[in-house]
Amino acid sequence: MSSKVRPPASAEMRPGPGFRITPSFERPPRSLIDGFADFSAADVSDLMNRLYAVSSEIRPVTDPTLRLIGPALTVKVFPGDNLMVHKCLDLAEPGDVVLIDASASVSNAVLGDTISIKARHRGIAGFIIDGLVRDVDGIRELGDFPVFARGVSPIGPLHRGPGEINYPVSIGGIVAHPGDIVIAEHGGIVIVPQDATEQILDALREKRPVLERYLADVRQGVFSNAWVDDILTTQGLESRAASLT
Repeated sequence: MSSKVRPPASAEMRPGPGFRITPSFERPPRSLIDGFADFSAADVSDLMNRLYAVSSEIRPVTDPTLRLIGPALTVKVFPGDNLMVHKCLDLAEPGDVVLIDASASVSNAVLGDTISIKARHRGIAGFIIDGLVRDVDGIRELGDFPVFARGVSPIGPLHRGPGEINYPVSIGGIVAHPGDIVIAEHGGIVIVPQDATEQILDALREKRPVLERYLADVRQGVFSNAWVDDILTTQGLESRAASLT
């Protein structure tokens, strides 16, 4: 007579932290999101004191001319698993940018062309993965569906869980929350906290005329580096150099 062998209790998955879903979240107004389309990731990064740019190791694996701008739908997966990536397709709204925190794992890809095709049918704007993807040729065949990742692998994912949807995630060293605005392009990725989006956009618009005038002057060869000397003088470099002559 045989008895059923149970797995150790430590192997059980329990609802709660690490295995939970928030079905919806507040998204910024579309007009606010679209306002960031006029500015590069570098411009946005500068206005956030250069502290909200995602690691450059996460880069386009599809057409690098494609841009992503939209509200973040966040997914955290166990490295090499994509159960929650499949589930997020049921919760996304058109225009969402799905951020997948795979803990920077380089073991298994967590999505490929099948999920990407499904995602585009749901109106998802694209994916940013702190991990790997596969079936890149199939994703590129979609033509206008941007995907950013750390790299590619032919090794597919498991579908067991655990994972989280619409909780804070870490993407390339930056903490992202559902509803944050994501700007991703070949020049990099920045994440604008939702509680600062209006402030940052207003500052970008205010600064743009000044920056455009400055760049126009530089293109004509009209500029001064006096500010460099001011910094060096403040640090005492000029006086030290003079004492050596």
